[in-house]
Amino acid sequence: MSDWDIVRRRWLNHRLAGTAFDKPEDVVKQLVAVQAQEYAGAKWSLAQRTSGVTDAAVDQAFADGKLLRTHLLRPTWHFVDPADIRWILALTAPHVQRLNALYYRKTGLDEAVLSRSADIMIKTLEGGRQRTRTELAAEFRRAGFTTGADDPLRLGYIMMHAELEGIICSGGLHGKQQTYALLEERAPQARTLDRAEALAELILRFFNSRGPATLQDFTKWSGLTQSEARIGLETVRSELAQEVFDGRTYWSPVNFPPSIAGPLTARLLPTYDEYIIGYKDHRGAVDPSYVERVVSRNGQTILIDGLAAGAWKRTLKKSTVLVEVYLFRALNKAEASAIDITVEQFGNFLGKPAVLQKVLGV
Repeated sequence: MSDWDIVRRRWLNHRLAGTAFDKPEDVVKQLVAVQAQEYAGAKWSLAQRTSGVTDAAVDQAFADGKLLRTHLLRPTWHFVDPADIRWILALTAPHVQRLNALYYRKTGLDEAVLSRSADIMIKTLEGGRQRTRTELAAEFRRAGFTTGADDPLRLGYIMMHAELEGIICSGGLHGKQQTYALLEERAPQARTLDRAEALAELILRFFNSRGPATLQDFTKWSGLTQSEARIGLETVRSELAQEVFDGRTYWSPVNFPPSIAGPLTARLLPTYDEYIIGYKDHRGAVDPSYVERVVSRNGQTILIDGLAAGAWKRTLKKSTVLVEVYLFRALNKAEASAIDITVEQFGNFLGKPAVLQKVLGV
């Protein structure tokens, strides 16, 4: 195994090359949880792993509840499959709640406040009703409960607490605004697992969808402790392939080919794409000169066959989308052509012609 093997196999395992998924919800099922606080970028993450899915199609799948968005794993939003949402929350939410405890105290959110706010949300949302955060704040005021309604930070933590407790999750979009719905109505068939089963499943699915990866990669991604991760790994290690390279142990799907040839592929990864955010160890994929820009700042990154080659940004125009590409190095003809293809795909995703502008040497 080499650095290149790690990069290439991750690239293929993420379905950023090779066989694509048909639907955005299939991507979420495979990746278990997809970081999604940047909703627009997260939709593009899903689309790049599918065969021609559009922005509108992802919105529709989201509206239909085929994929949900809530706080789990680390304290941020993720897309998650409705069938998986409860067992993942049961496993990871206690850790996130402990991290949030200081902020609950600072914003005056004690048990009584959080319980009353949850009761108001349940009464407001039951029966399949979906409401924006602003509309829920208005319901708080109407009920004479002003704690949180007029303080965006406090209100945000009220909502996050209810998500982590499995009371609410995402509804569909209301215009461009996110809404909330009751989790029990949005995901009535959600599975429940005991903690040992949940830990084993999360570890197995992480390495099967992102391997080769280390246990440290898993703990960074999941927010769980090294001790928990080691216990869980022991229960599934016979179902994974183990390889040691440069003093580190990597886990991968069993029978995953060590290297697969294929056409050169470029991708415009959005902020927080799982190919970057899902690892602590980015060796091989990101030159040390660009780690700050790509990893530390969670920048929008251009990758060619899994290797960081530049940064990019989009500007939506009335009838087009401008894609500005800032290259870390000169490209050969095949690489330039691959970028042209992915820029065109981005335009198709948005339903607007994409205009490419390249800048070399940043």
